[in-house]
Amino acid sequence: MVAALNIDIPKDFKISVLTTQNRGFTPEEVAARCADKIVSVSESAHPAIREQALAFKMLIERVLVHYIKEAVASDRTTLYNALKDAGHPEMAELIRRF
Repeated sequence: MVAALNIDIPKDFKISVLTTQNRGFTPEEVAARCADKIVSVSESAHPAIREQALAFKMLIERVLVHYIKEAVASDRTTLYNALKDAGHPEMAELIRRF
């Protein structure tokens, strides 16, 4: 016997697609998308509450940018060392300079 799968999708369900051309997303772009998921405020919210929520969202975005940049730098260090250890110092140096 197969059980039926019931999925409740909210009526305001939205899908968005973001793309770039010939590059990946910047830490700032990723942070903005992430902050949008963490903090949201209704258009009909009281202006003081809305203003406070948007200020908090901006703070969250700045914190995310900082840590995303740290993660990128750390990953590049890992790649640099892996390439250097594998006998590819020229490629490692390109990664380091990028």
